[in-house]
Amino acid sequence: MFLKILCKTSRLVVKNSFKPAFLSTSINNFYKFGNMKIGTHDGVFHCDEVLACYMLKRLPEYKDAEIVRTRDMEKLKICDIVVDVGAQFSHDARRYDHHQREFNETLSSLKPELGDKYKIKLSSAGLIYAYYGEQVIQTLAPKDHPLPPDNLKVIFKKVYEHFIEEMDAIDNGVPMTDDEPRYKIRTHLSARVGRLNPEWNSSNTINIDDIFKKAMDLVSGEFEHTVNYFISVWLPARDYVKFALEERKQVHESGQILEFKERFPWKEHLADLEEEMGLGDTIKYVLFNDKPNSWRVQAVPVSPGSFVTRKPLHKSWWGVRDEILSDVAGIPGCVFCHSTGFIGGNVSREGALKMAVESLNAKSPEA
Repeated sequence: MFLKILCKTSRLVVKNSFKPAFLSTSINNFYKFGNMKIGTHDGVFHCDEVLACYMLKRLPEYKDAEIVRTRDMEKLKICDIVVDVGAQFSHDARRYDHHQREFNETLSSLKPELGDKYKIKLSSAGLIYAYYGEQVIQTLAPKDHPLPPDNLKVIFKKVYEHFIEEMDAIDNGVPMTDDEPRYKIRTHLSARVGRLNPEWNSSNTINIDDIFKKAMDLVSGEFEHTVNYFISVWLPARDYVKFALEERKQVHESGQILEFKERFPWKEHLADLEEEMGLGDTIKYVLFNDKPNSWRVQAVPVSPGSFVTRKPLHKSWWGVRDEILSDVAGIPGCVFCHSTGFIGGNVSREGALKMAVESLNAKSPEA
């Protein structure tokens, strides 16, 4: 039945004078080999081609594809798609090697609509992700709730930043810092994949293709965990922050204080959404309910990972606690203010909001 469909499709393509290279290759190779073939190099494997092969096999077209590990160009020529070998990069030809001297593609160069922040040279994993990543992510989304385009675009960027970019950098020898690091991380995913290769002095007879499959299992677990986190945990938090931004003037007329009903990761979302919504550094404080009879007021950092805040809590409160803090602030129910003024606590929402408003109104030299 599938052969009939392919034949019919092929005739329609010729009839309409439109013959995409990938469809022609797929049909021809189906007749030759009975299934699709993914080519990559043999010998020692690395995380980038392992990850590239895993991502391809997430796609319906390559789900049952055979992985051909070889450096024989004649064998690679008959593969439907080739990664990390072959000295050719051509999306039209489905060839994704990155070792050529002239190769300098980055995610930003291939997808300029994402901006110019992605400057790491792509590995074979990055190339496959650039062209097929959104499809791969969609295969991990709930089947009855596929990701809408805007959310898919956001998650595509985050998975690159939090997962793929690291593989690109390591495979291309890009250091994390310009200076010599004070210590080295030796337990990252690329290192763990590399350790699956047989040792140079191993006397055991090992089927390297079986080990390659184990490596694919290893990267699949980590990749799927990352994508599932962004879909089921990170994305709902982003929606929560966006709603709070839209409703911020219901909390305080200044529009500079957000309120959350519970504790959750919000800093990265706030930075992203402020930029997307053109708000600049508008938000100065965030209120959230920590536990029963416990509210927090936190100063927003200048960047998600920074300890420097846009405007700390009132300086006269720093390091003061309980009744003394309530007396100094003139606000009932105060619990504490951190010694650096980045966070404080109150037993009630009203008290935490008053702490935020007083700090907001304090003159900068005094705050």
